[in-house]
Amino acid sequence: MPVKIAVLKETRPNERRVAMVPAVADKLAKLGAQIHLQSGAGLAVKLADAAYKNVQLHPDPLEMVRDADIVLSVQPPNDAVVQAMKAGAILISFVYAHKEAELTRQLRDRKITTFAMELVPRITRAQAMDALSSQAALAGYYAVLVGATSIARMLPMMTTAVGSLKPAMTLVMGLGVAGLQALATARRLGSRTEGYDVRPETKEQAESLGARFVDTGVDARGAGGYARELTQEEKDKVAAVITKHIQQADIVVTTAAIPGRPSPKLISKAQVEGMKAGAVIVDLAAEGGGNCELTKPGETVTVDGVRIIGPMNLPAQLPYHASEMYARNIFNFLKPAIDKDGALAIDWNDEVFAQSALTHDGQVRHEPTAKLI
Repeated sequence: MPVKIAVLKETRPNERRVAMVPAVADKLAKLGAQIHLQSGAGLAVKLADAAYKNVQLHPDPLEMVRDADIVLSVQPPNDAVVQAMKAGAILISFVYAHKEAELTRQLRDRKITTFAMELVPRITRAQAMDALSSQAALAGYYAVLVGATSIARMLPMMTTAVGSLKPAMTLVMGLGVAGLQALATARRLGSRTEGYDVRPETKEQAESLGARFVDTGVDARGAGGYARELTQEEKDKVAAVITKHIQQADIVVTTAAIPGRPSPKLISKAQVEGMKAGAVIVDLAAEGGGNCELTKPGETVTVDGVRIIGPMNLPAQLPYHASEMYARNIFNFLKPAIDKDGALAIDWNDEVFAQSALTHDGQVRHEPTAKLI
């Protein structure tokens, strides 16, 4: 039997993305899948129901998911949807189980197989499925725009009849996908750029984007492509070097976030107090508590003339491209699991499926989450 895929309309506050766009729905239909879409799911992206040609529309999400083999969303669905799903069905969405313990228990007890998109392993073969990276690239781009529109000066150098204006300085702390995109965007806008990361292998990447790399002499490479926790001695050594760069910057973008753990503190209150008036910190790690000691998630605060912005869910501010990229990630994830007859055939020996599984067959498969709940 062809696999039935149900796509939900997002219901969480300030979430403007949708898990499926028309072009990707067409590709799934060509694989033999049946696509069902909750009416109005794409309206926040300016995608009317009529834009979807190969789908069946449903006004009631609960009826839609009752016999669905796969349910797709960006944010995890509400309790009613989970209770309406049939046992053995598959949910694919971001979950962040450390914040959703009760939902995870429900998914386990309902025997729902949950593939959490934040758990997709960061291996070469899975790059096209890596939704964390696709959304982080958009966040890095938009963070610089937020910073550029929050300072009282221009980013590029400009020569006028009354003299020249010096370019602004942008410092990016944390050179993962978001950080590198932030560096590239700031450079394109004409800013001078500096990049800092505790992983020394990022030096070449920063310099390839025209940025100066701030080398503190501390190597904090950790598992899974993330940085490890610094010792107090290492933190003091980093602070001694990085403080002057923070305090010379007009825009500081911080991006150091580790899924399931509090964001590491990179900027102290004392460092902020030494920054020049009119400077801006855009803290992309706000959802985990922030990289700056003074960050308030979801708010903008001003300390001694320095604005500290703690945006939440920045990719949702670019919903069209964020949805397009997320839908492509979903397609690349699902394609190996749909056979030539359009039926579902998951290979549990495939490390992508095995490591992305949060719950399956009445168990929590993700070990850290199992310990948590």
